[in-house]
Amino acid sequence: MSTRRLSPAKKAAIDLGERLRQLRTSAGFSQRALGQATGWHFTKISRMENGGKSPTEAEIRLWCRLCHAEGEIPDLVAGMRALESMYREHKRQTRAGMRRLVRSSVPLYERTTSFRIYEHNAIPGLFQTADYAEAMLSFWIGFLDTPNDLDDAVRAQQRRQGVVRQQDKRFEVVIEEQALRTLFGTAETQATQLERLLEILELPNVLFGVIPMMVERPCVASVGFWIFDHESVQMETPSAAIEVTRPGEVDLYVRMFDLLASVAVYGESARTLIEATARELRAMN
Repeated sequence: MSTRRLSPAKKAAIDLGERLRQLRTSAGFSQRALGQATGWHFTKISRMENGGKSPTEAEIRLWCRLCHAEGEIPDLVAGMRALESMYREHKRQTRAGMRRLVRSSVPLYERTTSFRIYEHNAIPGLFQTADYAEAMLSFWIGFLDTPNDLDDAVRAQQRRQGVVRQQDKRFEVVIEEQALRTLFGTAETQATQLERLLEILELPNVLFGVIPMMVERPCVASVGFWIFDHESVQMETPSAAIEVTRPGEVDLYVRMFDLLASVAVYGESARTLIEATARELRAMN
């Protein structure tokens, strides 16, 4: 048996196929019987159930109708659409430069009213200073070998932060203490960034929490993730951006966020932690 880890896209395809299999078996169909009912060869049924072929929306609807599971259609269709667009290669996205990548998220940010943001080793982009953003974007420009449009990208990111000041939007943010201590740029850059966070704590539409490093915790998230209006979740890896839209999966990330938020500190406790870290950074200079 192979021990090679499945990619997120492949795992999602297998999970979708398993849900289709469960509907078929619950309805009492064999693969051959469902094939006869649909007019498909039974091997097509097998490929879809094993993640070898992604079903179309029409195929999902027919499958569910024959299995008397029409109520499953919206969730399965959302999963299928998420699978189709799960991996948007960064190389393709950033071919025209990082400024375009930054600006591509503006429409989503503008229509979202509720943001839930978790980051484990970096300050979220909506709250970054220009110097911190410059240090981070410089790395990605070099690492991804994209056109060097650093100044334009930083300006675009700073303009995007205007959504934070819109009072009709609410931001619930949880970061790990490690994010306070992971330097992008110099210690001075990081200390100034933390002072920006102290200003963010005062905004009435932002609830900002920090998970202390030495705290008993109910869960561990492997990557940072952003939840937009309980409708979609986005996260990034070095090679791709991943979007989750299937309602059942979005619910899992909401539950994960709530668990992480339950051990974060807020208000004066968060301020004390951020101020102490900033003092340590200032002492390094």
